[in-house]
Amino acid sequence: MRRGMLFAVLAVLIWSGFIVVSRLGGKSALTPYDMVALRFGVGAVLLLPLWAWRRTRLLDGRLLRLGLIGALGYALLAYWGFRLSSALHAAVLLPGLLPFLVPLLLWWLLGELPAPAKLVGLALIAAGVGCVAVENFAGATSGWGDVLLVGSALCWAWYSVTIRRYAIHPLDATIGSALWAALCFLPVYLLWLPSGLASAPWGAILLQAFYQGALAVVVTMLLYLYAVEHIGAARMGAMMALVPALSGVLALWLLQEPLSGWLLAGLALSSAGAWLVVRPPSFSSTRSFACLTSISRLPARAPRPSRRPN
Repeated sequence: MRRGMLFAVLAVLIWSGFIVVSRLGGKSALTPYDMVALRFGVGAVLLLPLWAWRRTRLLDGRLLRLGLIGALGYALLAYWGFRLSSALHAAVLLPGLLPFLVPLLLWWLLGELPAPAKLVGLALIAAGVGCVAVENFAGATSGWGDVLLVGSALCWAWYSVTIRRYAIHPLDATIGSALWAALCFLPVYLLWLPSGLASAPWGAILLQAFYQGALAVVVTMLLYLYAVEHIGAARMGAMMALVPALSGVLALWLLQEPLSGWLLAGLALSSAGAWLVVRPPSFSSTRSFACLTSISRLPARAPRPSRRPN
């Protein structure tokens, strides 16, 4: 149990720090294309040994779709959003909005209606996002950045729901989507897209390469999987609800961003709503909480892909 809680805490901290580190990258000389290249270039190199061990079959159209939308689409929209919007806005619109979007996509794609007890949480998240919108109408200049962040959250929510829909193990989805994203993006980036690597300091490049490529792509997913294995999906899901508030506190502390009343209300409402949505009915029985990824034990190797048409 102690080991599982340690894994869970580390995953929450890395996920929360992603907001601050990505905003630092957005304010640097690095372009969003540089950030995506560092994320998937480093991530692909680190995942290759895991791919060889798992024997994940990349020639699968489902993994390609996950890579293009859930990995590449999410990253491009997020890093452009971080260039135009603040980390405090991102704390509401990325981790805060996900518990709202995932149940909606489950209802739309799989016909699963959210439980009545979760509707209050969904309403609180919607109110939190509304507070950010009110602040934009009041004179903030991050409107397009916020739109991009919402689009990024939608890509990640689709990714989460589609993994369940395809019945793909999250570890295979991580490996396959990251490798496909690297294969599709890096040649285009090297040949045609603008880059700020030459003018960025080495410290900024190494920070983004380590955090985006190693921590965000590889380490966080492994920590998440093993935390679920040790403490159960219920406790891990509840702990992930801490990410909006914690990332907002880190943005205030490390980036010294201004905090308005509307934004404070948005952080509070989205954090409370996220907790209500992912909170299981009782922590005494983790089986009562259906994890989006349906993780139990890690298999020794990847299951054979289904022969059913995509």
